[in-house]
Amino acid sequence: MNKQIKQLFSVVLKKNENQALELGKYAINFISNGNPGPKVLERTKLFHTDSVLCGLSALALKCNAPHVLRNEALESATRGTKKDLAKVFGSHQLVPVEKAIVSNASAVREWDSNGTVFGYATGEGRQAGEFGHNDFYPVVVAAAHLNPKIDGATALKAMALQDEIRGRLCEVFSLKTYKIDHVVHGAIASICVYGALLGASAEQIESGIGMFVAHYIPFRAIRAGKQLSDSKGASAALSTEAAIMSIRRSMKGFVGPKISSGTLKQSLG
Repeated sequence: MNKQIKQLFSVVLKKNENQALELGKYAINFISNGNPGPKVLERTKLFHTDSVLCGLSALALKCNAPHVLRNEALESATRGTKKDLAKVFGSHQLVPVEKAIVSNASAVREWDSNGTVFGYATGEGRQAGEFGHNDFYPVVVAAAHLNPKIDGATALKAMALQDEIRGRLCEVFSLKTYKIDHVVHGAIASICVYGALLGASAEQIESGIGMFVAHYIPFRAIRAGKQLSDSKGASAALSTEAAIMSIRRSMKGFVGPKISSGTLKQSLG
């Protein structure tokens, strides 16, 4: 059985296939049938706890970017339990889901203190050495606000899936080599996981990735200067906001550009 699980969830995205579509299929299958080991889930739980405490601390001390983005979200608050609404840290008010995500993701990264991970596995083509952070868990929490069927176990598994996709992309493609900000990998993973949790098809996930990659790529110019600007600190949050808008539009029928073979590089495993 363990061998069957390994074969099912250890796959290689080849250069000559539609990797965005395959990522969508992988994510949907993982949410339904994935079975991460207890060590993986325990580490993911630790990363999530760490990120939440960092986010709450940043808000409590009124750090600028998280404070601005949280206020912006709350200005859009709606009473009741309407569709496509989620919550920001420290409030029961419902706000548009992408506003909740950008607010919470900004907060967890503000101190630049929680997890940093590098993609550098053994094997040919798996040592690009890109890095990333555990800033994207608010996507899963927001999805759980929208879908009451998402319980804690499913949410934790979805967080592990986010890190899996993001980490594997980091192994095979160095964004910084092309002056592109490293948060792109996390945004792509967020599209896959959000779509899989809320019933998107693999084709809709592909469309969402296509929209994000075609319209919203952040360059490392956002990190210019000696001081930590709001743009730098909120890069993951702003990219994820655009990513969630892209997959939501796709799920409503907007068709994004196709992703040509090999665009997302080599592998996921």
